[in-house]
Amino acid sequence: MNLDLNDEQRAFVEAAREFADGELAPHAAEWDAQEVFPRQAFGHAGELGFCALYAPESMGGLGLSRLDATLVFEEMAKADPSTAAFLTIHNMATWMVGTWGTEAVRQQWGHSLATGEKLASYCLTEPQAGSDAASLSTHARKESDSYVLNGAKAFISGAGDTDLLVVMARTGAEGPSGVSAFVVPADAPGITYGRKEKKMGWNSQSTRPITFDNVRVPHESLLAAEGDGFKLAMQGLDGGRINIATCSVGAAQGAYEAARQYMHERSQFGKPIAQFQALQFKLADMVTHIVAARQMVRLAACKLDAGDSQATAYCAMAKRLATDLCFQVCLDAQQIFGGYGYLKDYPLERYVRDTRVHQILEGTNEIMRVIVARQILDKGADLQ
Repeated sequence: MNLDLNDEQRAFVEAAREFADGELAPHAAEWDAQEVFPRQAFGHAGELGFCALYAPESMGGLGLSRLDATLVFEEMAKADPSTAAFLTIHNMATWMVGTWGTEAVRQQWGHSLATGEKLASYCLTEPQAGSDAASLSTHARKESDSYVLNGAKAFISGAGDTDLLVVMARTGAEGPSGVSAFVVPADAPGITYGRKEKKMGWNSQSTRPITFDNVRVPHESLLAAEGDGFKLAMQGLDGGRINIATCSVGAAQGAYEAARQYMHERSQFGKPIAQFQALQFKLADMVTHIVAARQMVRLAACKLDAGDSQATAYCAMAKRLATDLCFQVCLDAQQIFGGYGYLKDYPLERYVRDTRVHQILEGTNEIMRVIVARQILDKGADLQ
């Protein structure tokens, strides 16, 4: 098995690194402190194709594999996990529009989403439907010329700052088979945005609840067919789990590199702290965890690209492993910085705050264990 990147993949990594170093790293702390949604940076990302990495080429996307997309997202997350994470969400929504949208929808939204001129949010979670996504209660009533949406969503990234919403709503009976997916203009009459949530991290992307009060959308706003929404959502979540795991790996790499450099610069007891074996061991464990998490994420991405029947379990394993290990790496890097790691003058505390939520969203890590356990116990799968 050859784990080396090919020339094309290395070119994507280099382009993503240049973008992150030039567009994200200089501003990440400011965006975090002032809770700025960096619309201009997203536009520049779109110019490079980073807003539609794995969206179909027919809508202006690059049509890359999920593996290739992880390479780009990891480089961005090294500089700014929060902004990189929103880009992954936009990419997922754009992919869904390009893959399952009607011709009218793709014509109206495809190019502008792919270029970053327009941005999209993904609306699945509700106040009473988090881990149990199949119990969502937002509903869409079909009328002669439109669907009418009513309900509420919670914890929606980019809400109030984006242009398009991909909304899961119930069109049929209770359970997964009654859920459908729609594209809804973010400024449609009847949409109300709640207050901007005050969060521990992810401050460069707004998070708000959304209320839908008799919001009308034409029939062609339906993605795929009625009743396919939950299936689409689960496919989206498989990729979303890889994306968020990748952001954890990138953040951990950034934290590790900062800690390694600091160990050469900081002296105590008359010598650089890089000469203390306890810290050498800590750094060795950190890089080992990063490499292990990265390879698990890339394996899951390959499974998803190949359409493997066990891809969902691999995505869950990768998300659980990477977000747990890499959050610990960020904590360890902060510890190496000592008291300075607690200050906002250094990026370590931001890495810690931004990666903490990765263990919660896209399905909590407890739910990831449920998914894997069902695969190996109920289905008797042999995961290797």
